[in-house]
Amino acid sequence: MELDALDWALLRELQHDARQTNRDLAARTGVSPSTSLERVKILRERGVIDGFHAALDLEAVGRPVQALISVRIRPPSRPVIEGFREWAAQLPEVIGLFVTSGPHDFLLHVAVPDVDGLYAFVIDRLTERREVADVQTTMVYEHVQSRSISRPSEEGRRRGAGRRRDS
Repeated sequence: MELDALDWALLRELQHDARQTNRDLAARTGVSPSTSLERVKILRERGVIDGFHAALDLEAVGRPVQALISVRIRPPSRPVIEGFREWAAQLPEVIGLFVTSGPHDFLLHVAVPDVDGLYAFVIDRLTERREVADVQTTMVYEHVQSRSISRPSEEGRRRGAGRRRDS
């Protein structure tokens, strides 16, 4: 779906505060409330907006310790990879899961109450799985995250448009 300037303005505002009223959203983007409502409806129908979520303060909910855990799976077959992915995605400690290329197959972003909880997660949960061949844990000191995706710059789109793609 090709997004225009209004779509990007609506997305920016919704990423900043998805709970704002449609009237406020329309005022912030310079359109009528009916236009705002219709555009957001279209963005949802086309799958650009796939939901609205609450951002939690991990410390406030008792899970202040974060880590990134790289996991290598053996044997590296589709059923084994998919099985691990389904299992890991259901774990309450896992707040992000990436299937990756390179020396590891997964990168898990976990949040736990304390360092002992992290150790127990790695030793008692991950390494008990037969398909887990290697685990590397990196503690997170600080998680700085962008809460929004912006419209690509005109310059970036022009550069990408001129590239030749080989098959």
